[in-house]
Parts: sequence; structure tokens; C-alpha cells
Amino acid sequence: MSGPEAPRRALLVVNPRARNGRFDLAAVKAELRRGGVETVEPPSPGQDCRDLIREAADSFDLVILGGGDGTLNGAAQALAERNLPFGILPLGTANDLARSLNLPLDPVAAARVIATVPARPIDLGCVNGHYFFNVASVGFSADLAGELTADLKRRFGTVGYAVAAIRLLRRARPFTVHIEHDGITETVRTIQVSVGNGRHYGGGMTVEEHATVDDGLLNFYSLEVAHWWRLLALLPALRRGTQGKAADVRAFQTTEVMLRTRKPRPVNTDGEITTQTPAHIRVVPHCVRIYAPPPRAQAQASLLP
Repeated sequence: MSGPEAPRRALLVVNPRARNGRFDLAAVKAELRRGGVETVEPPSPGQDCRDLIREAADSFDLVILGGGDGTLNGAAQALAERNLPFGILPLGTANDLARSLNLPLDPVAAARVIATVPARPIDLGCVNGHYFFNVASVGFSADLAGELTADLKRRFGTVGYAVAAIRLLRRARPFTVHIEHDGITETVRTIQVSVGNGRHYGGGMTVEEHATVDDGLLNFYSLEVAHWWRLLALLPALRRGTQGKAADVRAFQTTEVMLRTRKPRPVNTDGEITTQTPAHIRVVPHCVRIYAPPPRAQAQASLLP
């Protein structure tokens, strides 16, 4: 007769600068312990999470990241390199990846998922060698990332995105971008180009209504609007992910795309400016493993007799 199963060791990394980074984790740790997960916090909390994950590869069974999409973006490279499964405690402002994965936004409920649900593979996007989970964008969204301060997010939450967007909207101007994909080259004038790996981004926007983080595809759209006020009219569609049906929005699915602009323009990945154009963007299928509920279709199928 075998003895009790040894607990899994988890490196718990929390970003104290996240909007809810000071959340009391006592109940979270208790929930994890009940599920057979023992957490260890790094001795140097200020250490870069990428270095922590790289060092943890041989000593831990999984990583738990407490923070928002920026925290996850910073960890993506190391997670992919070390092939450690990970879980999310949604402590950020938008928590777009958590919402794309249908994870509970309550940290204690999220801990229960980590403790009880098997890890499953998901895709990553990659732009100029930098991994991302949700979306890479050039134009208005990238400018918004520079405008959206940590203080604004902390004070107003997702409403902070709207506050910053209104400040920026009247200054938005179309720019020229050359788009290369699937043997095609197109030159367009646009306000924003977005390339999504996941479904949600930007505190309530949706890349494409049917997108998933494990479909092996990127969802592209370009807002080729004549006037800034047209963005306001498109807002409901942008929230639903149906903007691709509009006449002044170019949309397609692909696995790889190159974006070139006359002058280098910043590229926003998951709310962080991480590189600039020219931007080579590709999908890396099933690159990392995460503790998350199964896809909806799979979950529904499992309920059938």
C-alpha cells in the first residue's frame, strides 16, 4: 500500500506593484495546501521574475504568478524556456489572459483551479523574439500603453483605460503600414494594427469573438478608419470581437505576419512596450502549460452521456 502523495512544490511570485498586489494571500495558500500544493516565496521579492523562474526549474513542480497581464508578459520567455507549468492569481487591472481562459477572477477561486485542474497546453505569440499571451499591436493601442500610467490603473481600474483613451483619441492619426502574410503584401493607412493570440486584451476589448489561446492561429485586424470619431462607433464591435465585419476594418487569420512602417513604431505586447517595427509576429503552438479549465467545447463534450 503506497503512502500519501507528496505535495507539489510551487514557486509563488507576486508582483506587489499590480493593482491588487497587496492582496492577503493567507486564504490562497490554504486553498492550495488543501489541494496538495505547497508554496515557496522567493527570498528576494524584487528579483526579476524571469530569473526566478529560470532558477526554479530544477527545484519546483510549477510556478504561480500573482499579478496582471504585464506580470505574465514578463514571465512568458522563462516559462517557455523552462517548460514549467504555471497558474495565475489574477491580481492585475484587466486580467485579460485569465478572462480568455475562463478563469475565476477571485484569487482564492483561482487557487482552487490551480490545485485541482490538470495543466493544459496553450499557444504563445512571438514578436521579434519576444513572447506574448494576448495581443501585439502597433498604433493607437501602443500609444495608449505609453499613456496609461500605473497610478491611473490603480486608481480607476479598467475605467483607467477609457480615461487614457479619451485623452489620446483626438491626437490619433493614421499611419502607413506594409503587411506581409501568406504570400501577400498589402499597404494600408490605419489607426491601429492588432495581432492576437488570445481572445481578450486592453481591459475589455476582444480580438475576435471565436479566438482561443490554443487554436494555433493569430487573429489580425487593422482599423482603417478615416476619422477618429469612427473608433467610437466601432467600440461595441471591438468589445464583442466582431469588428472584422465592418467595411473599414481589415481582418484575417494567419500563423505569421510581418509589419513594416516608414519609421520605427513601438509595439505593445500585453500592455507593455517591448519592441518596435519592423515586427515579425508568429504563433508558437502549445508552447506553455497552464492550470486552467478545459476549453468550453471540450468541457461541454465531457458532460455528454
